[in-house]
Amino acid sequence: MGNTNDSIQNRTFDAIVIGSGISGGWAAKELCDKGLKTLVLERGRNVVHNKDYPTTNMMPWEFTHHGQVPQDIVDKNPVVSRCYAFREDAMHFFVKDTEHPYIQTKPFDWIRGYQVGGKSLLWARQTQRWSDFDFEGPARDGFAVDWPIRYKDLAPWYSYVEKFAGISGDKDGIDVLPDGEFLPAEGLNDVEKYFKGVVAKNYDGRHVIYGRCAHLTDPQEIHTQQGRVQCQNRTLCQRGCPFGGYFSSNSSTIPWALKTGNMTLRPDSVVQEIIYDDTKNKATGVRVIDAHTKSVTEYYAKIIFVNAAAFNTNLLLLNSTSRRFPQGLGNDSGVLGKYVAFHNYRAHINAICEDERFKHLNDVGRRPTSGYIPRFRNVHKQETDFLRGYAAGFGAGRDLQYSTDGFGQELKDQLASKELGPWYVGSHMMGETIPKVTNTLSLDPNKKDEWGMPLLDINISYDDNDEKMVKDFQEQMTEMYTKAGFTNIRVDDSKQAPGLDIHEMGGARMGLDPKTSILNKWNQMHACENVFVTDGSCMTSTSTQNPSLTYMALTARAVDYAVGQLKKGEI
Repeated sequence: MGNTNDSIQNRTFDAIVIGSGISGGWAAKELCDKGLKTLVLERGRNVVHNKDYPTTNMMPWEFTHHGQVPQDIVDKNPVVSRCYAFREDAMHFFVKDTEHPYIQTKPFDWIRGYQVGGKSLLWARQTQRWSDFDFEGPARDGFAVDWPIRYKDLAPWYSYVEKFAGISGDKDGIDVLPDGEFLPAEGLNDVEKYFKGVVAKNYDGRHVIYGRCAHLTDPQEIHTQQGRVQCQNRTLCQRGCPFGGYFSSNSSTIPWALKTGNMTLRPDSVVQEIIYDDTKNKATGVRVIDAHTKSVTEYYAKIIFVNAAAFNTNLLLLNSTSRRFPQGLGNDSGVLGKYVAFHNYRAHINAICEDERFKHLNDVGRRPTSGYIPRFRNVHKQETDFLRGYAAGFGAGRDLQYSTDGFGQELKDQLASKELGPWYVGSHMMGETIPKVTNTLSLDPNKKDEWGMPLLDINISYDDNDEKMVKDFQEQMTEMYTKAGFTNIRVDDSKQAPGLDIHEMGGARMGLDPKTSILNKWNQMHACENVFVTDGSCMTSTSTQNPSLTYMALTARAVDYAVGQLKKGEI
């Protein structure tokens, strides 16, 4: 009996964090900084900063397939191979289709990274704050439940996480995109600056800015303490950065938490369910399956942070049933797994800039970001036949061109005669989709994975609002390109399935009313007060901004509240 008690004691912590990606890393860092003995559970393998980036310093000629993914791997992985970063240098950080199947009632490309650090090794590193136009949107338009918070609630936490993560940007003074705590921007190139001027001259409320990104352009003392140095502009970020030039859990929050001595990291741990005690009216721990041996172990804690990434968090909560919660943990409202949304990335527009003023200029060097066009539709008033709006990426550049005609010496001469081609410009849409009750995640009642977890059934699609938004983006950007004198304008709708945005959100949304939401304004479950959810599943609506910075801020804020409540004996 003594051995059993010792074992339970060894498996008991102050806090448990499920997941080690962007939000899970922040939860771990904050909990450990506040002195809580914290267990971090990650279903994937361990990836240690620098040690486990096998391709980070490889030269192009060292790759067997010159960076391309072999066709047999593409054929076996039709979903993940559609992701822009799934290449020979980074495919080891992605979940393969055959390894972790799921059910597509409607087509959805679910892109995942199961390892310590999660997708923070692979994200595009764009970081924009939300504004009150975003937090107030549902209440104004009636397309979702009201957010329980506003910009003022999150603003100090945005500042808090920005200073630690290191965000490069300009103070733009734009109401739809609040300024933050910025390191110097790398800036726009000349053609991007030209387009910025054209847009400013011809439109009120439309802006072209430098895309704010999580890269260290001028490291501060806090970054040096993390062991990170300046971004080297290698633009090989998806391989893992040996310099820590961009923010990831691996280079920043996880090692920071480990240094406190308060963190226990357990990779290869598939969390099967959160254990709820009906007599205590709270969650007491988690049941974990070893990814390799399939053995089952229980761990216990006073508070639990769920950060498994949006869809897996929904899966876990739906699978955590008890007499009190037969439909999933905290699901008194019945909305768990519903009102899921994403970002619409289908539309693109490209053109050529033939302006004589730029013919002598080269697009020198590399830059880890691009230009950015904040949302300008339906901001101050409803002006279109669709709800909400879209942001857009924007970039310009030029490439070296040469001919591959001829043979022998003629071919050699052609290859040696490289000339700069014309400037090209391109933009892609980042549209807000509307959370709908018909967009759902559910558990298949019969099919399970090799760890005994039900397969997730994804039933998500575009709607008429999305189609109208795509059309408007194409029309508005064509008009803006035309005013700039760009030629050979080409619009495209990829018709891609939802998912390649990799910005899935919702299912366990925040809200004021427990009857229509899962979480309160502190990301705390209405019906199970010692469980907090701060990854993408908590989002009430999606806005148009890249969401990761908001996850960081929400997580730091929720930990601060949770620890305060714990010390007061309230949870």
